[in-house]
Amino acid sequence: MKKSFVYFMTNKNNTVIYVGVTSDLLKRVYQHKTKIYKGFTFKYNCDKLIFFEEFDAINQAIAREKQIKGGSRKRKEELINSINPEWHDLSDGWLFYFDR
Repeated sequence: MKKSFVYFMTNKNNTVIYVGVTSDLLKRVYQHKTKIYKGFTFKYNCDKLIFFEEFDAINQAIAREKQIKGGSRKRKEELINSINPEWHDLSDGWLFYFDR
């Protein structure tokens, strides 16, 4: 069964939090970092993965994404701080897989 993910991206100053859902986290983070799509994350330079959760099915991930998006920024920050209190880029080193 294919896994799905809810993930948060931010910019270098951590002033913007983007919440997304995907079935291929590695590919999606690559797309954000290389700015392939000219949407929200391109406009606000969100290229740092700071949080993600894994699900067994895409419908679970979509439901969780809606729940998170309906919450406050404070709640998003609490989720991030629970696993990544320094707000490090969790995808550091991932791009090397695409450079092969």
